[in-house]
Amino acid sequence: MDGRLLGRRGAVVKLISSILLCQMVGIIGSIFTSSSVSTWYPRLVKPAFTPPGWLFAPVWTTLYLLMGLSLFLMLVKGREKGRLRISLPLFAAQLVLNGAWSYLFFGLRNPLYGLIGIILLWIMILLTIVEASKVSRAAAALLLPYLAWVTIAATLNFYIWRLNA
Repeated sequence: MDGRLLGRRGAVVKLISSILLCQMVGIIGSIFTSSSVSTWYPRLVKPAFTPPGWLFAPVWTTLYLLMGLSLFLMLVKGREKGRLRISLPLFAAQLVLNGAWSYLFFGLRNPLYGLIGIILLWIMILLTIVEASKVSRAAAALLLPYLAWVTIAATLNFYIWRLNA
């Protein structure tokens, strides 16, 4: 069998697996979110800059896609540059914190715990971007919209906590 074909097939598997992994975190997070988004969350006092509810699902779906593409590039380029042992644990940590935020904020219905979680998530995303930039500038750039959205979400989380304390 031609090694190039095997290489392409392997790359396609890595690409699809990377995207699916990130999308699965979103699906798991939505399990915690769905029970609260129609009951608890609407009753909270929210700041005027709160995005409309319909915006969250398409934004997060897009961000999980970008994260998957970033992970794929890190897997491919990181292996070439020998940096997987640093970049993968960071990426995994931010992915776990991403899912944990949904549980802390929506699952536990606790804006303070959510705020603590999202601050840790923001820091971990930033560290992941820094490390990803050493592997692939494109991989790092793909995570910038994610950092921007989590910055907005953290600010929103802070105001929800303050307004409802």
